[in-house]
Amino acid sequence: MTTADHTCAATGRRPALDQLMSEHAGPLLTFVRTLVTDHHLAEDIVQETFIQAWQSGNRLPFGTIAIRDWLMTAARGLAVTSLREVAVGRETTEPEVDVAQPDHADAAVATAEAITLLRRLPDEHRAVLLHTYLAGRTTYQTARVLGVPVRTVRSRHHDALSTLRTSGARP
Repeated sequence: MTTADHTCAATGRRPALDQLMSEHAGPLLTFVRTLVTDHHLAEDIVQETFIQAWQSGNRLPFGTIAIRDWLMTAARGLAVTSLREVAVGRETTEPEVDVAQPDHADAAVATAEAITLLRRLPDEHRAVLLHTYLAGRTTYQTARVLGVPVRTVRSRHHDALSTLRTSGARP
């Protein structure tokens, strides 16, 4: 393949890449900023994520949610790699200091994954989980607030948790 052929092939995919970036760059940068504290590093990770997406070409999943999930997974992997590289660089160049630093990356990733999984649930199931877990209500209180029988709340609760478990949520 000549350089001209390669340029034509890349140019043909350019509008799709531009659309992908315009739709997902903002949310992706926000997500990466929850993983890394350096804004410039976050921008580099987002850029590298789109390069990987471009190189993946036809292997990208279809649908906005599937593509965003793919992008977030790729960005998370790049962020973890970057954080490891920074940690290794610090260990070799700085004097040894025994101070524990909190790691918020896992919590941020878990939160983003939980939000994604909750959005996939039907509204009725999501409402039951929000009332029971986030609001701390009992099954009876949730039934009263939602105006449905207690058995319905229990059933929706069970179905929602089953769905989350099969979707890959951690127990």
